[in-house]
Amino acid sequence: MSTDLPAARHDPGSFDLARDAAPGLPLTLVGQWRASGRTAADARRLLGAHLTTGYSVVSDSAGLTRLSRSLGLLEVLALIDGPKRVLHAYGTGAGGRAVGVWAADNAQMFHPASTDAGTLLSALLRAQDEIGPTCRIRVGIGVHHGDYYDLDGGLYGAEADAIERLAENHTEGGEIAVTEAVAERLPVDHGFVLRRKDGPDGFLGAVYRVLDGPRAGGAEPADGRWYPIPYSAAFYEDLLRLDPQDAASAATLAGRHLRERTVVLAERGEEAGEETAEVALLRGLDLSARMRETGLRLLPAEGAVEVKVAGPLAIYLFDRPGPAVSFALELRTALAQAGMTCRIGVDSGPVLSGRTPDGGRDVAGAPVNQASKMAQDLAAPGQVCLSESAGAHADLTGATLVRYAVSGVDMIFYQG
Repeated sequence: MSTDLPAARHDPGSFDLARDAAPGLPLTLVGQWRASGRTAADARRLLGAHLTTGYSVVSDSAGLTRLSRSLGLLEVLALIDGPKRVLHAYGTGAGGRAVGVWAADNAQMFHPASTDAGTLLSALLRAQDEIGPTCRIRVGIGVHHGDYYDLDGGLYGAEADAIERLAENHTEGGEIAVTEAVAERLPVDHGFVLRRKDGPDGFLGAVYRVLDGPRAGGAEPADGRWYPIPYSAAFYEDLLRLDPQDAASAATLAGRHLRERTVVLAERGEEAGEETAEVALLRGLDLSARMRETGLRLLPAEGAVEVKVAGPLAIYLFDRPGPAVSFALELRTALAQAGMTCRIGVDSGPVLSGRTPDGGRDVAGAPVNQASKMAQDLAAPGQVCLSESAGAHADLTGATLVRYAVSGVDMIFYQG
């Protein structure tokens, strides 16, 4: 493939695809749930075996949207790599472990309950000190001490969801926000300067900004390994050598690793019920597994792969647009027959995709963003949205041409 591929532009917010989901669904647990009576008692029993207590540390970038409007995909990936490497180094140095795959600009660490709260905050302050002057991207960090369900390496449950929302929606670049459960674990003479923060998720109690305090020393990853990258090792080694401001080297790297593909992104609807939180969690995992089973049954034997199913989302990659559009329509029908309403986005263009070191798959690029925006943000329930490039390979009878301005970018697509 030539090196003069179209420059992809990205809204990083649309990369946020269930960051705390493990690379694969906890299918063993789903099987146990299906074989049980599916009562609240069954849910407590099954999930109780996976209960863990400790600190969840979640980060989210700030200022990336503005930069990404003038940068291509590989430059963006190089920029967000720096903060993730720093967070991983100081997090593992403080005794934590990485959670899930660190896709896009997000990172998550888990620290056991035995971790000293002061040691953890000192490490995070030092990490923010290092990210600030050395990285063009800054991050906001949320920290909560609570109970979670550790399912195949991912953290699940109400408290896991709440700290993710806090970090994503209520932190700024350079900020560390800790919940009351963290603050109360500091000794009286802790030496940190905390200020009550207004407005965050009340489910977690009071939230405080860490304004100052003792800093940890320098850090290297405790195990000498990378953070859990969402790319192949070969690509990441190339990315580490990339200068984000060198357009020529970025173009060369794009020619080596990007390929024209069509992305199908489906989001199933979430229906609120009166069941307990434990039953709702297991029912959601069961629906995700059924969605995966349906997609795999319909997927063509050649020219298409399932990238991942994470929470309510499923992502597929096709060599050609035509089969992708047909699959999207068939998937909508099959999921509806199974009692699941979905929204689907389809777009074509250059993407980075392949196997990750843990054996899973991932994909990044403008088509992922476009499909995500259409399916998750703009589509009505039960609708399939096709970008102009995908629509050129479909029968558009009955489809409606839609125009939206999202994050300062005009989007035009077909919905039907």
